[in-house]
Amino acid sequence: MQRAFIIAGMLTLLFACTKMDEYRDKYMENGSIVYPGKMDSVAAFSGKNRAEIRGLFTSDPKITKYKVFWNSRQDSIEVPVTRTSGVDTAKVIIPDLPEGLMSFEIRTYDAHGNISIPVNTSANVYGDLYQSALINRGIANAEMQDDGSALIKWADAGSDAGTVSMRIKYTDNTGGAHDTLVLSVLTDMTTTLPAFKSGTGIIYQTAYLPNATAIDTFYTAFEAFSVKADVTALYLKNTGPFDRATYDGGRWGTLAAPWVTSANVINHSGYGGYASETWLNAGGFLVMESGWSGTANIVNGKISQTTTLPAGNYIFQVACYTEALDPVYIVAAAGSALPDISGLSGALGYGSFPSSTYVSATVSFKFTLEQEEEVTLGLLATMTSGNQYWRVGSVKLIKN
Repeated sequence: MQRAFIIAGMLTLLFACTKMDEYRDKYMENGSIVYPGKMDSVAAFSGKNRAEIRGLFTSDPKITKYKVFWNSRQDSIEVPVTRTSGVDTAKVIIPDLPEGLMSFEIRTYDAHGNISIPVNTSANVYGDLYQSALINRGIANAEMQDDGSALIKWADAGSDAGTVSMRIKYTDNTGGAHDTLVLSVLTDMTTTLPAFKSGTGIIYQTAYLPNATAIDTFYTAFEAFSVKADVTALYLKNTGPFDRATYDGGRWGTLAAPWVTSANVINHSGYGGYASETWLNAGGFLVMESGWSGTANIVNGKISQTTTLPAGNYIFQVACYTEALDPVYIVAAAGSALPDISGLSGALGYGSFPSSTYVSATVSFKFTLEQEEEVTLGLLATMTSGNQYWRVGSVKLIKN
């Protein structure tokens, strides 16, 4: 019995060897299968409708080329390789890719057509959809400084925003053009633009990388931003303390040019619109008064001056004290004159003094010009309710 088992085992082994010989003869008639060395350290890098594949050849000097496949192996690119005795670098751009996550397969080849095992990698590809979502980095404030520079305070950016830099174009106070690139800092970032031309603004764009290793930078469109500046001295004159044209030797006078005062405001024996409040030791004021000492009521009284302003956003501001019961308005109007109170709705903008009496305040309002035009700025009041008085110590025009 034991001898029979031994004979059966030998027959089984003989049969198996015969099968292996048949497999070898059928599938390995040209020799054993050879796999070239695969590409090492493979990585894919994001780009704008493209990706870059990088890798290393650290072994197998017989490699003559490699192929990168994508789109479920429907598309490919072939790159020849000339090996050296050391480590060689592979690098190829895959162009014309759709936006989204792309997978890649990389195989190497030798001169005999032998193929390596595959290496797979992937990368996000960015395009118009990503570009359309980009906005310029926010500016928290932009304002002229006492030294003549402009200080830009940037809104904080998130760590995942991809903000790389901001490119700023501006004009200095000699008319010179500047094109400045500043690298992005995520928080508490400020930028100083020296010798900035007051009353102008900047245009800027922001550069983004969709991820830290992306090969392409994306840019927003250039956007204009106003630099807040006190442009009073550029466009207005005699802005406080105020100069007088005539004076009664005591308190009252008339305002020097370019201020224009309506006749009904000059109601102190040929004087009015100007007062020297010597007890304040603060120079001359813009003033209207009615009722006191028998002075006449004022209806649509006006104190104004006219200038030409470029397009932009403005703030007109006055420092006032009021003992008035009736409304007092500060106004900006297109053209060479202020409207009556009934026409305020047609003004470029207006504000009003506090409704309380015996109050000091800073009063302002904003207005916008779409183009350069003539503008009249000033004060407007009707004062018919008993004894009333107000004064203004200074006026300012701020371009915002």
